[in-house]
Amino acid sequence: MIGILGGGQLGRMLALAGYPLGLRFRFFDPSADAPVRYLAEQVVAPYDDHLALDQFSHGLTVATYEFENVPVTTARALERRIPVFPPPQALEAAQDRLQEKRFFASLNIPTTPFAPVDDRESLEAAVVHIGLPAVLKTRRLGYDGKGQVILHTHTDVDPAWHALGGQPLILEKFIAFDRELSVLAVRGQDGGIACYPLVENVHRNGILHRSIAPAPGLAAETQMLAETYARRVLEALDYIGVLAIELFEIDETNARATGARLLANEMAPRVHNSGHWTIEGAVTSQFENHVRAIVGLPTGATSARGYAAMVNLIDSLPDITMLLALPDTHVHLYDKAPRPGRKLGHVTICAGDVTQLADRLAVVERYVLAC
Repeated sequence: MIGILGGGQLGRMLALAGYPLGLRFRFFDPSADAPVRYLAEQVVAPYDDHLALDQFSHGLTVATYEFENVPVTTARALERRIPVFPPPQALEAAQDRLQEKRFFASLNIPTTPFAPVDDRESLEAAVVHIGLPAVLKTRRLGYDGKGQVILHTHTDVDPAWHALGGQPLILEKFIAFDRELSVLAVRGQDGGIACYPLVENVHRNGILHRSIAPAPGLAAETQMLAETYARRVLEALDYIGVLAIELFEIDETNARATGARLLANEMAPRVHNSGHWTIEGAVTSQFENHVRAIVGLPTGATSARGYAAMVNLIDSLPDITMLLALPDTHVHLYDKAPRPGRKLGHVTICAGDVTQLADRLAVVERYVLAC
């Protein structure tokens, strides 16, 4: 039986991918209303409840986690009982943006210039060192655009400090980029690594709106470079499971200034929103490959079945009947109550060529954005 820390939509899709393989699941989540509540047994308790963690671990053969803000202490406590994949050190590297950037640097993976910010004085020093424009971010717990402020000029420094000060921060140089990409890779217990085609991502209000795979107009050397970065991270962490790295593709002018065409933004030691297209659009989905890897099964092929796009359903749901009537369009709902900024589901569109995909995607986006 597989234990999963977290009961959100990623855990839900992991279980749905594992059931056809004869695998069973148990979840640990503080919310009794988690999206997995009807799929499997769930232990409802705070992550620091070690008695509940003992109950959760009984009978499990392996454990994983479905979001990167699971406390590292919880993952390590569980690791003393059963194997935990990806390893807890991957959580440590991803949970603190400063530590994450330094980890990338240690592997010769380029990032935007950055500096730690611990107080108002160090913010001023960081602005002088990094220059403007820049982005001030919380080092922990920020996601979907939360916990960050763009500093365009010096007049933005005081408001940004008032908004985010009093906690560990990081200042990152704002670099003009052509587009955002992500690379997803899986590493099995035998050390074998496979990478999915690079994905192009578009965000709205700091939240992922859509992903297109394979990323249009992608140079072969860009795919190879992204895979090189992923391999360095996977091998350095002795990683098992699926990993995502979010990247900035840089225009030629800034590439000459930074010395790199791809900059690593952040990593997610888990299955990732930009990989949801793989359920219908790849030979083996990211979810199936993650559960295969953590239980020691051979991982499956990561190649795309043609072309695919994924659109998130955020805030409210459109007319699902209309979406399902569209050709090669697949709807996934997460059984979550609507609220502003909340991901309620996603739609995947598949096609045989890029023109057909663009046409179908335009129709889906029109429905989704009108709701």
